[in-house]
Amino acid sequence: MSTTVDSVRDALSRVIDPNTGKDLIAGKSVKNVQLDGGNVSIDVELGYPAKSQIDGIRQHVIDAARALPGVNNVSVNVSVKIVAHAVQRGVKLMSNVRNIIAVASGKGGVGKSTTAVNLALALSAEGARVGLLDADIYGPSQPMMMGVSGRPDSHDGKTMEPLENHGVQVASIGFMIDPDQPMVWRGPIVTQALQQLLEQTNWRDLDYLIVDMPPGTGDVQLTLSQKVPVTGAVIVTTPQDIALLDARKGLKMFEKVGIPILGIVENMSMHVCSNCGHAEPIFGQGGGETMCRDFGVDFLGALPLTMSIREQADSGRPTVVADPDGQVAQIYRGIARKVAVKVAEKAKDMTSKFPSIVIKND
Repeated sequence: MSTTVDSVRDALSRVIDPNTGKDLIAGKSVKNVQLDGGNVSIDVELGYPAKSQIDGIRQHVIDAARALPGVNNVSVNVSVKIVAHAVQRGVKLMSNVRNIIAVASGKGGVGKSTTAVNLALALSAEGARVGLLDADIYGPSQPMMMGVSGRPDSHDGKTMEPLENHGVQVASIGFMIDPDQPMVWRGPIVTQALQQLLEQTNWRDLDYLIVDMPPGTGDVQLTLSQKVPVTGAVIVTTPQDIALLDARKGLKMFEKVGIPILGIVENMSMHVCSNCGHAEPIFGQGGGETMCRDFGVDFLGALPLTMSIREQADSGRPTVVADPDGQVAQIYRGIARKVAVKVAEKAKDMTSKFPSIVIKND
């Protein structure tokens, strides 16, 4: 019995992508199978950034194909293609940003900004082109966390260039004000500033723009939900009941405006003593997972409360770049891959496929 293209595809239907949980055929990742005698070449295309996963996936494909009769040599090319996905109805996509992910919380103090910056850095570490928009106008913290300072350049007097560090493009109101200057602005001015930051920054061909949202469910959140093309939202909470109460409000707000929830991150899930390593759930236990079950959304991961996360963010070198091989960085990278997979599974944006209809009066 000789090997055929169909038998190769059948073998690949038993290779499971560890990130999606689907086999490569059902996940439509196999794009091309060619046979030439005992030589097999296979193209696999992933819809999410996975630099750390590619070698493992390639080896699984090689092993599956080599087990077939008459196969002597297997060539496997694994590539990544990140495309734009559908957003809220009536909101137009940005030409230079494929997917916008809002990182939100119902209340402050739950580690939302730390999660947002490490999510951005983790997606970048996996090979994506990533930007970070600091939408917390009243309390911009990303300049410090990303270790960037200075005023953005403007080549035309109308738009500005994003600042960059650790491979991530950054825009923040914090670059334009004195660090000690309070933002005594009313809601309409804040929302206008946010839109300008988003639309007048010359983002350079981004796969993902992570938006660090201000806490709460007020004017800024509503403006972002109604006027900014958001692909999905990540909700950050702690296990504490009072944090979960507000996180539920944030989740329901996104549901009301038609923005999908990509999942929930539970921050400070366990305090780890820096002296003895003893772990204790000082904010409660299992709250994030319970919330996921209640709302039918994915639990993306749980992060410990450790001094190193805070110290690294304060120093301008967040955990993913300060300790890339450490346990916490691996948790962030796992969360980032889950988020990217959830985005990849969403409906693709088809607006660019439709012709523009122009009516002229002759």
